[in-house]
Amino acid sequence: MSLPLEGLSAIVTGAGRGLGRAEALELGRLGAAVVVNDYGPPGRDESVAGSVAESVADEIRAAGGRAVAHLGDIADFRTARALVDLAVREYGKLDILVNNAGILRDRMVFSMSEDEWDAVIRVHLKGHFNTTRFAAAHWRERAKAAADGRVYGRIVNTSSEAFLAGSAGQPNYAAAKGGIVGLTTSTAHALAKYGVTANVICPRARTRMTEDVFAGFAEAEPGGFDALSPEHVAPLVGYLSSPAAAVVNGQLLVVHGGMVAVVERPRVAAKFDASLSKGPTFSFEELDGVLTPYFGARPRGETFAAGEVLGLRRG
Repeated sequence: MSLPLEGLSAIVTGAGRGLGRAEALELGRLGAAVVVNDYGPPGRDESVAGSVAESVADEIRAAGGRAVAHLGDIADFRTARALVDLAVREYGKLDILVNNAGILRDRMVFSMSEDEWDAVIRVHLKGHFNTTRFAAAHWRERAKAAADGRVYGRIVNTSSEAFLAGSAGQPNYAAAKGGIVGLTTSTAHALAKYGVTANVICPRARTRMTEDVFAGFAEAEPGGFDALSPEHVAPLVGYLSSPAAAVVNGQLLVVHGGMVAVVERPRVAAKFDASLSKGPTFSFEELDGVLTPYFGARPRGETFAAGEVLGLRRG
């Protein structure tokens, strides 16, 4: 019996630890040949040997799969090109791109430095764009040579509930993650005709990057079920990367242990038209007369903390 991703190749960025590691291992378990990307650090001789990326590649190979490691900053345009080129050189083609790499530089908006803003936007948003740009070009060129103009391509991007509900100390992170959603839906429209899908997940997982974010949330007893383990996110990434998900495109999904939620695009909650005004448009006074009562009647606290939007509570 063949595995779901047998014969396919994948890139996972930020795969040395945490979510990316769990995702790379899952894709390898499902049969994909994986390029394990991580920024570093390199081994003692400054090579891939001994790096965290090589360690994950070793795990995949030890389980009978195929994997190579790649060290580099995907927020660098040339590095992203080299990463895609490596997958094509090693495996003959690229089929799956999982963008996971990210950093945090948390601070309130009134205290944030320019460097803290730029660093997070660069790694998350520009990093997602860079790899997507070269993967998309690869698929487009292959599609031109295909009889039906279509190829197999899957993109799984990583956003966050910080984008959905706001996160007071993460204006840079929330903005970057919102931008990734826009990038994903635009990419989904642009590449659909080539047979490529692009989807985005908002994972909840306790990792080195999020340990402060989830401080105070209930942790599992030793040997118990931990809903925030990265391993519970990885199966959805495997599914979205598979042929089974051919009809899933341009979607946003929140995922953690025991739950997958499909998030709708924003919908109009209320509408006030010119029938409520004296002229063809509203005056200041008329807006005050309709909007102030509307918002005033909404329950206080209707906007929750990011972790509370879909039921997660501090322990």
